[in-house]
Order: sequence, then structure tokens, then C-alpha cells
Amino acid sequence: MAGSPCSGSDAVVRAESAAVEMYQFAALMLGDEATALSLVENTVASVDVDPCADPAAAKGLVRERVLDGALEAMHRQDPGAFAEVPAAAQGGGCIEDDTVPLSGAEISELMAGAGRGPLRAWLARLTHAQRAVFVQRAVLGRSNADTARAINRHAGPSIWTAEAVSGVFRQALCSLASSLLHSATAVQV
Repeated sequence: MAGSPCSGSDAVVRAESAAVEMYQFAALMLGDEATALSLVENTVASVDVDPCADPAAAKGLVRERVLDGALEAMHRQDPGAFAEVPAAAQGGGCIEDDTVPLSGAEISELMAGAGRGPLRAWLARLTHAQRAVFVQRAVLGRSNADTARAINRHAGPSIWTAEAVSGVFRQALCSLASSLLHSATAVQV
């Protein structure tokens, strides 16, 4: 049927794009591409919603389930990962607010382009909590409150607040800026 969200090659392109997006954020969260691929495949296979009826709802549901699966995997790897807010987050970071200084396109370019190596190396140095906060805020564009709620599902007790997420995120942004500056300086030398 013409005009259907699932008709033609446009639907295939949208589905592929959504799958790649899910895989990318899962790989950034987990730091392991094979685990991320398995998580996305299993999640998509288990979702019981018609993507043709409401593509946005289907994508949102899959995204939430992939995010929850990634947080669960991080919690299994380190059961204490979300048990406390990092102490350094209490004081914030080197920036005044936690608005993302990069657009989604700039972050995508950084992940795919020449900055991919330094970005992934930097992410590998983060704790699970810092990584979970950074990817949700910078890559997924989630709010501090939504990020705190997602982490609290695996924190036990639920200690994460929007303010704590903001502090961790500002700290991560400062760390990323410093890391990228040092890698750019090293390349120029």
C-alpha cells in the first residue's frame, strides 16, 4: 500500500538506520561490539510491536530495551557499578552547565571519523557509571532525570538523582575535552 511506513526501500533504509543507531549506542555503553550486536539482535527479536503500525513507538521501545539490557550487562560485569555516585561528581566539572557542547552530528562524526580511536580509548577509561551517564546524555540525548531513572533500575538502592547525573556528565565532558586536546597535541608533535 502506497504511503505505508513499511512500503518500499525507504522502510528498509529506516529499519537499517535504526538498527545501526541501536548497535552504536550499545557498543559505546558496553565497550564490546560483539556483546552489543547480540544485545540488539536479541532485543529486536523479542519486541512484540508492529513497526509498520507506529515506527516511532517501535523504535522507542527497542531503544529503551537495548538501554536497559546494556545497563543490566554493565551491572552483571560489576555489581557495584551503580551502587554509589562517584565522589568527584558531587563538585561537578570544569564547566558551568551540562548542555552538550557538541551536536548529535558532531558526536556521530567523532565516533566514526578520525576521532573514533581517541574517543573509544577515553570511554574505556571511564567507570561503568560514568560511561552510562555520558552515552545516555551525549549520544541518546536523554535528560538528567531520565538517565537517573534508568541507572536506578540497577543501582539498588536508588541513589541516582538528576543532580548527580549532571555532576557526572559535566565531569565526563571536562575529561573528554582534556583527552581530545591531549590527543590533538600529540598528533601535532
